[in-house]
Amino acid sequence: MATVLDSHFLALTAIVTLGYQIFFFIITALLKFDKVTDFAGSTNFVIIAVLTLIIKGSWHFRQVVLTSLVVIWGLRLAIFLLMRILQWGEDRRFDEMRSNLGKLAVFWIFQAVWVWTVTLPVTVVNASDRDPSVQAEDIIGWIMWSVGISFEAAADQQKLSFKNSPENRGKWCNVGVWKYSRHPNYFGEIFLWWGIFVASTPILEGAEWLVILGPIFLTLLLLFVSGLPLLEESADKKFGNVAAYRIYKETTSPLIPLPQSVYGNLPLWFKAIFLFEFPFYSRSLPH
Repeated sequence: MATVLDSHFLALTAIVTLGYQIFFFIITALLKFDKVTDFAGSTNFVIIAVLTLIIKGSWHFRQVVLTSLVVIWGLRLAIFLLMRILQWGEDRRFDEMRSNLGKLAVFWIFQAVWVWTVTLPVTVVNASDRDPSVQAEDIIGWIMWSVGISFEAAADQQKLSFKNSPENRGKWCNVGVWKYSRHPNYFGEIFLWWGIFVASTPILEGAEWLVILGPIFLTLLLLFVSGLPLLEESADKKFGNVAAYRIYKETTSPLIPLPQSVYGNLPLWFKAIFLFEFPFYSRSLPH
């Protein structure tokens, strides 16, 4: 069986990921063209999954399934995000970075860390010689992935359609799955990657269990860094003075989809502990 640099392909995937992100960083820096940013991140997942599967060459059923799930997720997201940014124009996240090479470089390095870390479960599965029969963990993980990508895809499409409608200009999206979660796309992404991890557990031994850092990193990133806090703050600034928005926010779960009638009646301590409704998500909301 193939071994490249190390038996778990950790060094190989780190080198490939860093090189891939540096390539697109150079394009962005030289041409001031940031429309490929999300495309570069999403397709990097596909490259890592397919590359490790091919290099190992054992083609175990579990390896093929998990690789296929990552490829489906990555290609769908890459195409969707690329078409969206081409339609909408410049990516506002880079308004303060385009003229600051240091900040731009930090972003791309962080994106490389994100890709490498989150792909750890599929990387280790594809590098493994172990091939136990399909177990309950596999089925549970595949179901979780299916639920997660369904929510993410539905949320993305519903929000895109909502924002493309002239009559919704200046409004926040509260249709479809957005009626049950303020960030259903992030719920879907977190849930599907935890599903990938669960489906990887039948082959894990010893230190290999550290691949749990992948979904943990993703969850913390979206909950506390580049996901919910930034979008909550942005929405509060735009709609914080609108009474209907304040009602929407008070009655709609921040992440885990729930009926508004259920979420609105839950105690604050329960929301904070189990539903990730943290106080700083509302720091800019007028009182």
